[in-house]
Amino acid sequence: MDRLAYTTLASVTERRLLREQLNNELANVSTVGFKRSFDSAMTAVKAEGDGFDSRIQPFIVQKDAISLEPGALMATGRNLDVAMNDKAVLGVQGKDGTMAFTRRGDLHVNSQGALENGAGNLVLGQGGNPITIPPGFEANITKEGDIYARDPAQAGVVPPVLVDRLMLRDASRITFERREDGLFRPQVEFKTANGDFTNGPVPATVTPQAVESSNVNPITAMVKLVDFSRAFETSIRFIKEAKSLDESGASMLKAR
Repeated sequence: MDRLAYTTLASVTERRLLREQLNNELANVSTVGFKRSFDSAMTAVKAEGDGFDSRIQPFIVQKDAISLEPGALMATGRNLDVAMNDKAVLGVQGKDGTMAFTRRGDLHVNSQGALENGAGNLVLGQGGNPITIPPGFEANITKEGDIYARDPAQAGVVPPVLVDRLMLRDASRITFERREDGLFRPQVEFKTANGDFTNGPVPATVTPQAVESSNVNPITAMVKLVDFSRAFETSIRFIKEAKSLDESGASMLKAR
């Protein structure tokens, strides 16, 4: 009966990773631009080593691939908010100073005059440098990602000035993986020396004055979480039953 208990306990341990993944997705249901990742599946492998020749152990196989399936658009009316269309991504600077990508488009100007998103990542321009907005200027972003700014203090009709263009990339032909800080990076086979990637064939555009919600379906995630909870309870019953059967077998072998 120890084989049954061993296999069941190994299954419980492996499924812990799936529960952590679901908990992370549920925690980010309301996070702007959050994207699901980690396709997982349970497989069976033969345990190696002395005493394990006849044991098959469950094992979780995970694939870290960001799903760029779009979330729902939420109109905000803010001039700096943008939602990426199709498979477009926005270039930002991570806290470590390296280039990364995101779908989070709730942008604002910080106290230093730099454009950043709601996570505090500096937004990069077409040349790969952080975008700065002149102090006191009102800015708006076009569908193509061009940033125009004007000084409201100037009298009369003053045409806006082009400040920069958002670093937008079409990611329809590549796959991203998630960094430790939650940002995206191209998988090794698509990444260039500076962390960028070759732009795809589809023009990368945005929807101004809107943001994209998470693409996590909370109902589906909750159903999966309930299923995992029931599977955990069933596994514990198996372990208890194995213990009971083992004790019954041992009692039958006792000398009378």
